[in-house]
Amino acid sequence: MDLGNVRIVLVGPLYGGNVGSVCRAMSNTGITDLVIADPRPLNMLEARMMACHADPILQARQTSDTLAEAVADCGLVIGTSARRGLYRQHAQTPREWTPTILEACATGKVALVFGREDKGLSNEELALCTHIVQIPTTDESMSINLAQAVMICCYELFVASGSYESPEEKSGEAPSELRERMFGLWREMMLDVGFMEPDKADHMMMGLRRILGRGVHTLDDVKIMMGIARQAQWASGASEKRQEGGRRKAEVSER
Repeated sequence: MDLGNVRIVLVGPLYGGNVGSVCRAMSNTGITDLVIADPRPLNMLEARMMACHADPILQARQTSDTLAEAVADCGLVIGTSARRGLYRQHAQTPREWTPTILEACATGKVALVFGREDKGLSNEELALCTHIVQIPTTDESMSINLAQAVMICCYELFVASGSYESPEEKSGEAPSELRERMFGLWREMMLDVGFMEPDKADHMMMGLRRILGRGVHTLDDVKIMMGIARQAQWASGASEKRQEGGRRKAEVSER
């Protein structure tokens, strides 16, 4: 789902670094609409530095004198608040509100409103909000950095929107025959380099199978493990010595 209808509104932010970091969080999650309500002078050098590659969002930001103006064209207005108590009993977490927000995004603008770093949103500003978000924290430390709060809310929307696709394993499952060849190579290699004695080989191989069986499954995995075994044998020279010994035995038997 496109998150183009999500608007991030910052009310009276105090620090340019936080505004830049908010832009970066928005860029990470595909949200580009930023409005600053009740603006005040900011350190824009600091903002640009913290925005990193999200400078286009910072440059395209809009301003409005009041929160009411910033959200005038929005259907849902989601206000964030760390405080609890009267008029905040219906607050829910970002994850709980996400389905409601995404549904509203399909038909119109939705605003996520974040208050000032030192005192959050006023009661009058919260009154403009249709929903209240509270990010779960410990009771001992309830205040969250502005940019981190924006990141948490945007992340929940981004993941739930289906915009992110997890990478898929390109290498297919290794067939049993190839896995057994791998274990055979490792058995020879560990004998060649003196890691185990012949009478302990079966026991050691059971342990190795358990270890490798937890994570070595794909064709690429198995080929890498086979390559390691071959390289270890080559480095030790034991494989060539064994092959030479086999040739000598064959010559003796032929005589």
